[in-house]
Amino acid sequence: MKEFFCWCAGVHGETLDKYPQELNKYISIGATIFFTGLFAALAGGYALYFVFIGSSFALFYALLFGIIWGLAIFNLDRYIVLSIDKSRSGGMQFLQALPRILLAILIGMVISRPLELKIFDKEIKEYLRAEYLVQQNAKIDTLNKTFENKYQVEYGQLSAIKSQADSMESNIKAARQQLNHEIFGTKTDETSGVLGFGPYAKMKEAELNKQQTYLDSLRARIQQKETMLLQRKSAEGIMDQRILSAKSLDSAVNVAGFADRNAALSNLHIKPDGTVNKSTEYAVIFIAILFIFFECLPVFVKLMSGRDAYDNALKNQKEIDYYESDTEVRVEKTAIDKIDDYRVDASIKRRMDKLQREFAEE
Repeated sequence: MKEFFCWCAGVHGETLDKYPQELNKYISIGATIFFTGLFAALAGGYALYFVFIGSSFALFYALLFGIIWGLAIFNLDRYIVLSIDKSRSGGMQFLQALPRILLAILIGMVISRPLELKIFDKEIKEYLRAEYLVQQNAKIDTLNKTFENKYQVEYGQLSAIKSQADSMESNIKAARQQLNHEIFGTKTDETSGVLGFGPYAKMKEAELNKQQTYLDSLRARIQQKETMLLQRKSAEGIMDQRILSAKSLDSAVNVAGFADRNAALSNLHIKPDGTVNKSTEYAVIFIAILFIFFECLPVFVKLMSGRDAYDNALKNQKEIDYYESDTEVRVEKTAIDKIDDYRVDASIKRRMDKLQREFAEE
């Protein structure tokens, strides 16, 4: 395990064996890089799972992408730590690591989001249930308003008939009360005050019956209009839209995609009344900061660590390698120059011999 974590930290094993006092530091750096890649694999796989949710291969795709994403982040973090040159000054090291720190912050934000979705999974499901219910209600309201605008004339006629029926019903109630007063002999401005079912009472009853008959005809017309509109609603599919049941809501929430869950997490701190839940907002922010810091930790550890014997050994070895490389170049150049001189001398000798033979023949 020590060798594995040292490999994760990118150290040169033979050089580090000469300085065992530095072993624990590089084991810690390697472990940090490894677990950062592991968290990246979990986050990437969890995010892709919701992209292909509902498919029979969703788990396979999530595992495959999680492994690839985790290895990519692991390799990138390993390169970031390896590329920091400890032989430079602190300011130069920071400038050298600054682009990598910014990249680490971006990676930390990418890693933290899917894990935040899992941490707040229950709260997100409750939010999505309420959101889907609101969306369904809004959809039904929109369809109804569109239908009412389409059949505005019919709804206007229906409203007029209902208003007429309500007015007629009020008149019937008043007329019925007057009839009772007439029968029981109650004296008012509109009754005779004579007890009994006399001619005036019979006249009022006849008038009341006419009004009741007309009211019944209005109610029949209202029912006929409403039945016609309901049939048209059913024909246009509006009646098929229903408020989601608890089972339907659970099913919709379970197959919700990454975009819906991400939007729900962003709005999770907003209460239904529009106020902000500070505790939830801070919890989401602090978790994101935690993962960003965790992603930047290998770079920070490398920057904070002083220049040790292992770094000096690497610097000296690099200088030797550079010198050896330069020496090999000079040797090769010198050898090529000498070979060129030999080729020139040999070419001159061949030409001289050729000229001598030509003169001898003449």
